[in-house]
Amino acid sequence: MNMTHYMELLATNQPWNLLFFMAIPVVAAEIIAITELYILLGGSKAHGMKSLSRVTGQLIGLYMVGIVFFMLTNAVIPLFATGGWRGWGDMVAVLGYVASAIPLMLIGALDFGWWGSPSRPREWQVRHTTCVAVFLVLAHVAMIFGMIDPTILGWVPEIVTPHDMGQMGG
Repeated sequence: MNMTHYMELLATNQPWNLLFFMAIPVVAAEIIAITELYILLGGSKAHGMKSLSRVTGQLIGLYMVGIVFFMLTNAVIPLFATGGWRGWGDMVAVLGYVASAIPLMLIGALDFGWWGSPSRPREWQVRHTTCVAVFLVLAHVAMIFGMIDPTILGWVPEIVTPHDMGQMGG
């Protein structure tokens, strides 16, 4: 079976890549989503949840800056430069994953006070919640396309014949 680069990344170096590239961002987004619901429903009783959400947002925002840098330098730029994509589904998976980092970085910007004003809590909460929703949609698009065998979407892998191997010096 052939894999997208996204799935190959998650499958390599088990369990570390799965933890670093999927579990940490998804768990952080889930913490933020759950605390947002609690804040929405709990009102004035939600002070501890606001702190948990803010600290989680700050940490994941900074973390995703590193993930985006890694993905751009080790996957996106080299794949565009070499034409190494495994079809359009592979591109959707990898670029969807990278795009999913943007809303988490924006949550970090909100929680550090760099974007929007906490003095306008309704506007701030709408931005925060919208970013969580956008992350979840993009992350799921990346996961769905990342799990599809790229040949199903039309990618044809290069077939190396014994004749080709002889010409490669093998």
